[in-house]
Amino acid sequence: MNSGLKTTLASPIKPRPEDSFAITFAPLSIEEVYLSANDQSNGAVVMMSGMVRNQTDGKPVTALEYQAYEPMALRVFYQIAADIRSKWSDVNRVVIHHRTGRLQIGEISVLVAVGCPHRQEAFEACRYAIDTLKHNAPIWKKEWYTGIDGNLSSSWVSIAACEEC
Repeated sequence: MNSGLKTTLASPIKPRPEDSFAITFAPLSIEEVYLSANDQSNGAVVMMSGMVRNQTDGKPVTALEYQAYEPMALRVFYQIAADIRSKWSDVNRVVIHHRTGRLQIGEISVLVAVGCPHRQEAFEACRYAIDTLKHNAPIWKKEWYTGIDGNLSSSWVSIAACEEC
């Protein structure tokens, strides 16, 4: 029988209506994310934009392809927002949007924004959000390279495995 230990199911974290979370094939909008993070009680909105660069470890990158396990990734985003509010209780808005699909050099892959009365908390919370997303969200990227011979090659990388991505 039960040895006195209680087992409970963790209740799923629900997003707050003032926050915004998305995983989408559509291009991300800096303006939309900024407006979603903005609030009249903010003194700062800090936004981080991650984009596809043209090289990784000296290898020429031609494109990135992102895949996500969307239901779990969104739960990770909700947890990040809840964690932020437990660490920085003044935060008004948390916005996390991530692209999936094949992206070209210069395209935005992720936007994170935090609206808060004070800039220091907004900076810290925004950094926490992107760092935690990269380590916890089930999102993978395929890097496409052009070889010396001109042929394309690729490899899948979990974004958690990327130290500098």
